[in-house]
Amino acid sequence: MTYIAASLMCGDQLYIGDELAKLEEANCDLLHLDVMDGVYVNNLALGPEWIAAVKEATTIPIDIHLATIDPIKYIEMFAPIKPDYLSFHVEEAKNCKEAIEKIKSFGIKTSIALNPETPIEAIIPFLDDVDMVLMMTVNPGFSGQKFNKKVLNKIEELKKLLVGREHKPLIEVDGNIKSETITWMNHSQPDVFVLGTSALFHKNDDESYNTRIANLRQQIENHQII
Repeated sequence: MTYIAASLMCGDQLYIGDELAKLEEANCDLLHLDVMDGVYVNNLALGPEWIAAVKEATTIPIDIHLATIDPIKYIEMFAPIKPDYLSFHVEEAKNCKEAIEKIKSFGIKTSIALNPETPIEAIIPFLDDVDMVLMMTVNPGFSGQKFNKKVLNKIEELKKLLVGREHKPLIEVDGNIKSETITWMNHSQPDVFVLGTSALFHKNDDESYNTRIANLRQQIENHQII
């Protein structure tokens, strides 16, 4: 099954309530919420009070991405919100097993994230313990970056690693996901596509979010490998 996630930091921050209503109408599957500390990435975004308010205002499941140093500190800060998914970066975790167990202790689905240049080997020991793998196709921090095509090989490598496994975490892709880059992933077939400025929140035409999401979902499903 294909899941469409909306990167809410790319939405109109002055009218988030309106954005949530439009995303619900468009049958968006997940809200992807980036938490950035200004240290691990050169940007600041989305504090716990703001995300808690979003969770109260919508029925769409919440997917929090911690682009931070010291994952345990931020897991403890954001887990009480009870998102559906919570991801941390393998590059910053001193003890990935500890971070995974900490997330699970809150009854939250666990996701592990890796940057474009991080080899897939970094997450192999944890594939049986996580519910999702977040493959960044750009460096975290800012929208509008160029899609890193090297990640396509990593996605295919991960798909091969999951063949025959009883436990198969979802594969989520984030970073300049749009019609063109989705086409590049026809043979790797991730499960969750995070849409930001390029595909969803842009103002280049008068299409509704409903139309944009439906069109991209149809494009993905038309090329799914059976």
